[in-house]
Amino acid sequence: MSPTFRALHNHNYRLYAAGGIVSNTGTWMQRVAQDWLVLQVSGHSPSALGITTGLQFLPILLFSAYAGVIADRFPKRRMLQVTQAAMAVPAFVLGLLAVTGAAQTWHVYVIAFVFGIGTAFDAPARQSFVSEMVEPADLTNAVGLNSASFNVARIFGPAVAGGLIALFGSGVQATGLVILLNAVSYGAVIYALQRMRADQLDSPELARRGKGMIRDGMRYVRSRPDVMLVLAIVFFAGTFGMNFQMTSALMATQVYHKGAGEYGLLGTTMAVGSLAGALLAARRVGKPRFRLLIVAGVAFGVVEIASGLMPSYLWFMVLTPLLGLTVLTMITAANATVQLSVAPAMRGRVMALYMMIFQGGTPLGAPIVGWVGDTFGARWTLVGGGAITILGILAAVAVFGWSRGLVGPRRLAPVPDGEDPDAADEVVAGRARVA
Repeated sequence: MSPTFRALHNHNYRLYAAGGIVSNTGTWMQRVAQDWLVLQVSGHSPSALGITTGLQFLPILLFSAYAGVIADRFPKRRMLQVTQAAMAVPAFVLGLLAVTGAAQTWHVYVIAFVFGIGTAFDAPARQSFVSEMVEPADLTNAVGLNSASFNVARIFGPAVAGGLIALFGSGVQATGLVILLNAVSYGAVIYALQRMRADQLDSPELARRGKGMIRDGMRYVRSRPDVMLVLAIVFFAGTFGMNFQMTSALMATQVYHKGAGEYGLLGTTMAVGSLAGALLAARRVGKPRFRLLIVAGVAFGVVEIASGLMPSYLWFMVLTPLLGLTVLTMITAANATVQLSVAPAMRGRVMALYMMIFQGGTPLGAPIVGWVGDTFGARWTLVGGGAITILGILAAVAVFGWSRGLVGPRRLAPVPDGEDPDAADEVVAGRARVA
């Protein structure tokens, strides 16, 4: 089997990946449909779009720490079946409201928040479950293939959604049909999880219920400057730079005066670059270096600024694959670095904090980006987001990188798990492993 797809030799992972393609396609279809629905019922308000995005990600900020404890205390396979069903229900309700013509802006707000609760509990279990399906040597490959699966769906999902919405009249009812299709798609993951071979899962011993489990996870992360650096980088990129579903909608409608089909096409072209980045990541062996993570993050900010300055829809579309390539390289490097660096017993809580920082900043960033679009114009949502991302990453490197010896001329790797966390203070003296 090609090194790019080596994790697929695992039976359980093959099932997981197949179900993920179906579900992810539905998810991307709903993202396009939901954004189009908000624009329809709110009178094309950028602020309403920003509020919807913020509410959908707010539960990640509120509940991720507790969700990480749940992920460490309960079997992740069963937990994922519950969370998939919990996301299917609000999607079904929103689809029905739209199809019947009853959908209003406040309906979308409430359902986006409820949907986000399911996402908050799904994310840490899903992220940490990968390490139970595959061998440690295949983990980086599996993370890359997960991203590839997500972006294969991202190529087809927005285009199919945009085409269906346009085919059925581009109205509120058309968006409801697309959202209902997403509700059905969650069944693919539930079925795949049910068919897995439990004896082939390398499940860690479940954590016992006790006081201070969230605090223990946060203390563990604070003791790891390598993890702190990753979290700081993904915070700035996720909060201010990665509001694509909103910024693309604003650029398509307000700057280039395009419709649902052209908006959906932007998601597809960006996903082409993301898929390339994911497949490149899948070919890498071992832990990614911090240099890759930092360079990819800065490059993403630069490309985002450039995309906001493009004079035409065609030129904007040409840059979206590069935008997808840089952001996916950054994300897969960050994800693999964290999962390969932390203790198995802490993985659920650490990945919950990772997701809380990565996506939980959206409730802060999305309304700000929406306000920027209202006040200064859609172009500034990209220019400002890219600039803040670059400045934030450079500041994070200065604080957690150079000062702790994690990056620099010697390109030192993360402190290996099991080593005294305070050894990071002695990196320059040669106690840490050189990448």
